[in-house]
Amino acid sequence: MTTRPQLSCWMTARDLPRRLAPLPTTTLEPLSDGISRLATVWIDDLVSYQEIEGFGGAFTEAAAVTLQKMPAAKQEEILRAYFDRDAGNAYSLCRTHINSCDFATGNYAYCDQDGDLALASFSIARDRQALLPMIQRAQALAGGGVKLFASPWSPPAWMKSNGQMNRGGQLKAECRQAWAEYYVRYIQEYAKAGVAIWGLTVQNEPEAVQPWDSCVYSPAEERDFVRDHLGPALERAGLGHVKVIIWDHNRERLYDRAKVVYSDPRAARHVWGAGFHWYCANVFENVQRTHDAWPEKKLLFTEGCQEGGPHHGSWLTGERYAQSVIQDLNHWTVGWVDWNLLLDETGGPNHVGNFCSAPILADTRTGEVLYQSSYYYLGHFSRFIRPGAKRILTTASRDDLEVTACKNPDGSLAAVILNRSESAIPVTLKFNQGEATLESPRRSILTAVLPPS
Repeated sequence: MTTRPQLSCWMTARDLPRRLAPLPTTTLEPLSDGISRLATVWIDDLVSYQEIEGFGGAFTEAAAVTLQKMPAAKQEEILRAYFDRDAGNAYSLCRTHINSCDFATGNYAYCDQDGDLALASFSIARDRQALLPMIQRAQALAGGGVKLFASPWSPPAWMKSNGQMNRGGQLKAECRQAWAEYYVRYIQEYAKAGVAIWGLTVQNEPEAVQPWDSCVYSPAEERDFVRDHLGPALERAGLGHVKVIIWDHNRERLYDRAKVVYSDPRAARHVWGAGFHWYCANVFENVQRTHDAWPEKKLLFTEGCQEGGPHHGSWLTGERYAQSVIQDLNHWTVGWVDWNLLLDETGGPNHVGNFCSAPILADTRTGEVLYQSSYYYLGHFSRFIRPGAKRILTTASRDDLEVTACKNPDGSLAAVILNRSESAIPVTLKFNQGEATLESPRRSILTAVLPPS
């Protein structure tokens, strides 16, 4: 007698006391050949697409100093909530910053000595105070399985046309080579601290003049910097394996930037792919079109958060995250990385008052850990879609069911179904191995996992 496959499901729902909660196991029935009046989601593992690098968030100085303000047991709880592979969100791909960003307690650079083109004064001592210890603790909890990429918000002030780290400005021509070597030194110093850098973005938001740490590159300037300075510097240092990621800004101009850089073969050969954010129009089709034009180059969501304060208790925040993850994956993105892993009760600290939300907020006055809807929604992807998974074909018969699915390296299938509507929707999940009917409650997300056949 053949045993029918068992489907395991986890659910988070606004109106139910369920937060990444397991549901009773469901037995798959043989596929029906009749016409169904229920909503249908097809998960076809015979058609596959891109390989997934992972999911995660960003280690910032703000996150690290907030963590240090919490009681020891709460610090451990927060790190396990993100990085524990069994009881947490199993994060595997994360970001950090080179020099300061807005989510630091002030401007700082590793080489502040004016005119030090030889980088003789280079030091990561500032990062050793809070940022590096947080990264090291997270890696230990994750068993070393966290890929880390780093992004600069600004070169040191003396390297810039405006003489400051904030408010835009551009990299001086005479500092380009020293700035390229700066990335190399950063990677080497972090390696000495036991932290491997998997990738680099050339510049965070290179078209934004911000009141905080920022630096502007035109498309041609980014192309030329990668081609003539950064790529060769990495290769000379034996770091050609480090992934170089261009753009690292919003989706609406993703194709425009990629076209300029990728049209130059000498620049393109150094570039692994393009990163993007969500802060303007969603325009998910721009992600697809960039893939279609350069299918050999990768696409990575490198930053997104809910702006304008902590938004404690908001359900829309989690839904915004889930919609973006689903749509980005379905348009060929290989990984999805949130912004700050942790912020305090104000949505900071931030040295220019640019307060935002995070999936976990820490009330540093009371020691309370405040889990937000975005934490649970992101967990529906990161816990069940593992690095090395392949996205597989999915279809949905209703506009208000948003779905993606992947086949994991162990052969298991994980499908994520988002219902942002105000109606519960009975839905039949159809796999090649059989089908099951479940209910998708209103304002909910569900992950269904089918074990290896």
